[in-house]
Amino acid sequence: MTDTDETERPIKPAMLRGWRRRCPNCGSGPLLTGYLKVRESCAVCGEELHHHRADDGPAYVTIIIVGHLMAPLLLWVFTKYQPDPWILSTSFAIGCVALSLYLLPRLKGVFVAIQWAKRMHGFGLPEHV
Repeated sequence: MTDTDETERPIKPAMLRGWRRRCPNCGSGPLLTGYLKVRESCAVCGEELHHHRADDGPAYVTIIIVGHLMAPLLLWVFTKYQPDPWILSTSFAIGCVALSLYLLPRLKGVFVAIQWAKRMHGFGLPEHV
């Protein structure tokens, strides 16, 4: 079932559903089939999800968030504790990779949810168009 009228779709609940990697329409069905692949349609409500154009946006935002969190933390740890360089680089490399792997699918869900809520890229169009 596709929402074809011009009623407003609230963006905040849609973004929270996307963060949880759930369908932005119903919040019950899974949004992703794998780690980053978006389903063609929701298994619960039938909302078509193939219209999304998330592309590289989630990756860019992930890089910005990880960089802005880890860079000050790296500076603070280095100045306060002065660990050996190999310990510092290894621990922060693992931390950056782990944080990136955590954020990337959630941010992709948020991007898809924003597009759905704003009716971008074909979301909300009648089926015959």
